[in-house]
Amino acid sequence: MQAPTSCHVMAKPTGSICNIDCDYCFYLEKEKLYPERNQNWRMSDATLEAYIKQTIEAQKDGYVQFTWQGGEPTLMGLEFFEKAVSLSKKYADGKQIEHSFQTNGLLLNDAWCRFFKQHDFLIGLSVDGPADLNDCYRKNRAGKPTHAKVMEAVELLKKHRVEFNTLTVVNRENVKDPERVYQFLKDIGSTYIQFIPLVEREAREARDDQLRLVLPNETLADVTSWSVPARQFGEFLNAIFDQWVRTDIGRVFVNMFDSTLSSWFGERPGICHFAERCGHAFALESNGDLYNCDHYVYPEHLLGNIHDKSIVKCNSSPQAIQFGKDKQETLNADCKSCQYKFACNGGCPKHRFAVSPNGLPNHNYFCQGYKHFLKHTATYMQEMCNLLKQGRSPAELMWRLNYWQSDIIVANSNSVGRNSPCPCDSGKKYKRCCGNSD
Repeated sequence: MQAPTSCHVMAKPTGSICNIDCDYCFYLEKEKLYPERNQNWRMSDATLEAYIKQTIEAQKDGYVQFTWQGGEPTLMGLEFFEKAVSLSKKYADGKQIEHSFQTNGLLLNDAWCRFFKQHDFLIGLSVDGPADLNDCYRKNRAGKPTHAKVMEAVELLKKHRVEFNTLTVVNRENVKDPERVYQFLKDIGSTYIQFIPLVEREAREARDDQLRLVLPNETLADVTSWSVPARQFGEFLNAIFDQWVRTDIGRVFVNMFDSTLSSWFGERPGICHFAERCGHAFALESNGDLYNCDHYVYPEHLLGNIHDKSIVKCNSSPQAIQFGKDKQETLNADCKSCQYKFACNGGCPKHRFAVSPNGLPNHNYFCQGYKHFLKHTATYMQEMCNLLKQGRSPAELMWRLNYWQSDIIVANSNSVGRNSPCPCDSGKKYKRCCGNSD
């Protein structure tokens, strides 16, 4: 097995400890793996220094990105991250250092934002849409809504000119209102949008490790009530894509769209779910335990503890290498023959618990939704690829579509009733779309 040259480590300095209690969170229950953390959950200074030093040593390409997540990382306090920045400078060894920070935003204040701006942190803000959709599942420990506090965080980030993007978990509720979710995210100033489809399964019987949410190989399990139906996720993406491709190319970046375009162009997709192989994107618990992946924090996927086994050694271990190869090697025959395999590569292995149309196991739960999206966007993706190959901007497609749309409207407006479907295929009535003169 050939050892990889670099890796990525997502650090969770608070472990699973968080100040909100999202109904759908898959990570909160990881506290059951570390019962001693009820009193001692913080990452120690020794573990922090080992993580910083070893992560820099593990990167061979001159670029290092530290990713801070949780739980909720702001619970560590500002002093902890001041130490992290200082240590990253101490051990940089001429390499370019960047920090990204995923937060629910509830504890942000002026001091946090000044720090983020001073050290060029990229902030990922978790929000699931307008208040009614966000607060459906994202509540604080007292069961109260969180949306208002998140909006305060947005204003603070803007005030201090801190770069931020948004992470939206697509669940059973907000999937029903794609246009409103997308417009809300644009309205708050997000120009880089991550949509993460939610599916988790609950064990029907108690496990030895007491974890309720399970991996694909667990047969006695049921999809949770908050998980998004596969076909609906595809419809959600299509509805947003239809708006984006006409108004927002080059202005708003959506992870699913960018990653799909990369695949069509023959480049590595930006989302690990769609890469041919995965692995070497590790999760670090607050005590130094390193796992194969953020979604595989289970005892059987523990690579070691960085106080005993360095990140470099974990990265080159047979277990880490095989984990990455398994994604490609365990594809079933239906996936291998699919015309869209180049774009999704069977999706995330954690989601491969369904049965294919031909009755084959190890099939991705989201397959139907992915196919629906990939088929719907294929012509547009091909056109954008053609433009890129000519050294031109994909945004030209947006202008072209609007020009074609204008031609359609001019040609058909005399014969379209105000209450008829609009000829631009928006799904709206003509009077509320292109026939709206207001």
